[in-house]
Amino acid sequence: MYLYLHIYKHRFTSVIGMELFYYMVFGGLAAVVAALELSKSNKDRINTSSAFNSFKNNYLLVYSLMMAGDWLQGPYVYFLYKSYGYGKGEIGQLFIAGFGSSMLFGTIVGSLADKQGRKRACVTYCITYILSCITKHSPQYRVLMVGRILGGIATSLLFSAFESWLVAEHFKRGFEQQWLSVTFSKAIFLGNGLVAILSGLFGNLLVDTMNFGPVSPFDAAAVFLAIGMAVILSSWTENYGDSSENKDLLTQFKGAAIAIASDEKIALLGAIQSLFEGSMYTFVFLWTPALSPNDEDIPHGFIFATFMLASMLGSSIAARLLARNSVKVESYMQIVFVISSISLMLPTLTSFLVTPSNVKGGSISFSGCLQLLGFCTFEACVGIFWPSIMKMRSQYIPEEARSTIMNFFRIPLNIFVCIVLYNVNALPITIMFGMCSIFLFTASILQRRLSAIGEKPKTEEWTMLKEKNAEDEELNVA
Repeated sequence: MYLYLHIYKHRFTSVIGMELFYYMVFGGLAAVVAALELSKSNKDRINTSSAFNSFKNNYLLVYSLMMAGDWLQGPYVYFLYKSYGYGKGEIGQLFIAGFGSSMLFGTIVGSLADKQGRKRACVTYCITYILSCITKHSPQYRVLMVGRILGGIATSLLFSAFESWLVAEHFKRGFEQQWLSVTFSKAIFLGNGLVAILSGLFGNLLVDTMNFGPVSPFDAAAVFLAIGMAVILSSWTENYGDSSENKDLLTQFKGAAIAIASDEKIALLGAIQSLFEGSMYTFVFLWTPALSPNDEDIPHGFIFATFMLASMLGSSIAARLLARNSVKVESYMQIVFVISSISLMLPTLTSFLVTPSNVKGGSISFSGCLQLLGFCTFEACVGIFWPSIMKMRSQYIPEEARSTIMNFFRIPLNIFVCIVLYNVNALPITIMFGMCSIFLFTASILQRRLSAIGEKPKTEEWTMLKEKNAEDEELNVA
């Protein structure tokens, strides 16, 4: 009896200790984020105009609503499919369909956005994602597959059309280029940080507290998307890519491909983005089994909120860096990629340095605690990455084919994620994390090269290409 009580007391103390650890990590991150935001000096701020602030706030409202529609769905997609009785293999096929759809159709819708209008593409995103949400009410596999395909198309639009519209509209209204980094950093701070946390809490309220079922977050997402679409229709103006020339889709694809092949800066930027985002999406699938290899009891929702808080920390740091003219984004991102590479190497290192536990259940292990700190570091790097890569894209990608080229960048990313999903049970988790670490270190090397050649004019090759195409068209007419 005494031995039983001793073991029970030890486990209870261990659980309390681990809960305290989670609260300490979350509280520490919250304190640092608050301190950074409250301690900003004039050097950390960019002086802007009231007209720009009005424009920025309108975009941030729309972007936050769009991201709320996306974040509400994320934690419950797998759970919903499982509640309909589908197994891991069938669910994996649904996820592969989503990424495959983004790869196959993303470039087409990106080109259409450049040609038919970015505002129209943003509205299409809302409609497509709302339809995807509606399909979640059906337990039929074919209907769910259609929903995943629609979701893949919507994802391509989310990560290309909105940014393309913002950059074009920003310069059309005559705002300074440096002010663009203000919108980028705030969009990530809100959309990928605060909104993600609030969406997670709201989804938990709908499903667990109010017992509305696993489909309720998708209904809520559809409402937020509809509200955002109404704001877009009522307050946004249309802008285009290369609309002055009557080009078909094939010509647009060819032009974008030649721009990437002929301009080393664009090619490097695409490779860097694919390497980092491929590692990031792989991390999304792997962090849960990494922290609970023996089915340890971990608070998934709380850890997710902690990751988003770390991402907010990163975006707050990025805002300070981007506000300083003396700091080059191409320079500090080399360091960010190295740090992110080290942080994702931790699961592999701890498997060699820390004796693994074979006890089933219980609370998170010591190696799990170390990995959690490393994963928070990686999420902070993600928070720095998004506004920084947006800033570099605005500098190097030609306006005429911005959406098309941005979706070209997502092709290798989606191929990589589909391969990872297909082989998720075939490779040890330490190998997959090691692979991601190598990709991130490679990104730092490519970033160093981009920094070395970044001073060259960005549009020489694109201008020459346009002139050559114009000459060819004249000859064809003649």
